[in-house]
Amino acid sequence: QAQPAESGGGSVQAGGSLRLSCAYASRRRCMGWFRQAPGKEREGVLVINTVTGGPTYQRDSVKGRFSISLDNAKNTMYLQMNSLKPEDTAMYYCAADSRLPCRSRFDLFADRGQGTQVTVSS
Repeated sequence: QAQPAESGGGSVQAGGSLRLSCAYASRRRCMGWFRQAPGKEREGVLVINTVTGGPTYQRDSVKGRFSISLDNAKNTMYLQMNSLKPEDTAMYYCAADSRLPCRSRFDLFADRGQGTQVTVSS
C-alpha cells in the first residue's frame, strides 16, 4: 500500500494562506491532516469521513480558517489554510484509513505521510 505524500509547505507571513496537497493511492473512508510543532506532541487538525463528506474532527484553533477538500480525479486531498498565525508553524502530515469510526490520532491511521513543513512568521 503506497503511503500518502504531502507537498505545498513553505514559509509565509502571518495573515497569509497556503494550500497543502496530499497525494494518495486510493481514497479511504477516513482522511485527515495532523501537525507537530517543535517540542510539542502531534495533534489532529481536520479529519473527514469521505463517505458522508462531513468532518469528524476539527481543532478549535483552526475553525473558520482551515478546510479540507478532495479531488477524486487526481487522488489528492487538500488543506486550505487561511489567516495563518505563527502558532500554526509545524510539520503537517496527512493520513488515511479505511476503518470507521474515524480516529483523531495520527498513529491510529493505517496510511501516514512523511510531512511537509509550514513556517509562519510574524
